[in-house]
Amino acid sequence: MIEEILAYNRKFVEEGGYEPYQTSKYPEKKLAVLTCMDTRLTALLPAALGLKNGDAKIIKNAGGVITHPYGSVVRSLLVAILELGVEEIMVIGHTDCGVQGMDGGEMLQKLVKRGIPKEHIDIVEGSGIPLQEWLGGFESAEESVKMTVQTLKKHTLIPKDVRIFGFMMDSATGELKNIC
Repeated sequence: MIEEILAYNRKFVEEGGYEPYQTSKYPEKKLAVLTCMDTRLTALLPAALGLKNGDAKIIKNAGGVITHPYGSVVRSLLVAILELGVEEIMVIGHTDCGVQGMDGGEMLQKLVKRGIPKEHIDIVEGSGIPLQEWLGGFESAEESVKMTVQTLKKHTLIPKDVRIFGFMMDSATGELKNIC
């Protein structure tokens, strides 16, 4: 698959396929979106929000959540705010999320089945990282969005003039509902 992607990329560049996507690193709408990495949202989310290339900073991870208050998501949002002019944040969960109901214990078992030595897991857990919790999901996507919004609003490093909102998106239709 990678070889096919690289061949496509060479042709894309040679033919100037990138030209319609050229833009600034600064988001035109001064917006950051934190959302899930779900494949259904790749094109649907920007289309449903009317966003084009260059309009917003889009940060994606499994579930669109903050797993650590000083992890990569908050760091990315701070860069977007402090360096790139973001003034508003949308946290967008979605229906039928794969992270909802995910079991951290089962994820640990899958790691072992995939060849990760139990000793490595024990070392990580012995270092103070609760892997079962870290690998686990959430019970409700809507509640997860609300918790993420509250975490950002209460975060000591997020400037208080940044507006933060939470939404749920229908992963089939793109319908957006404001939940907080």
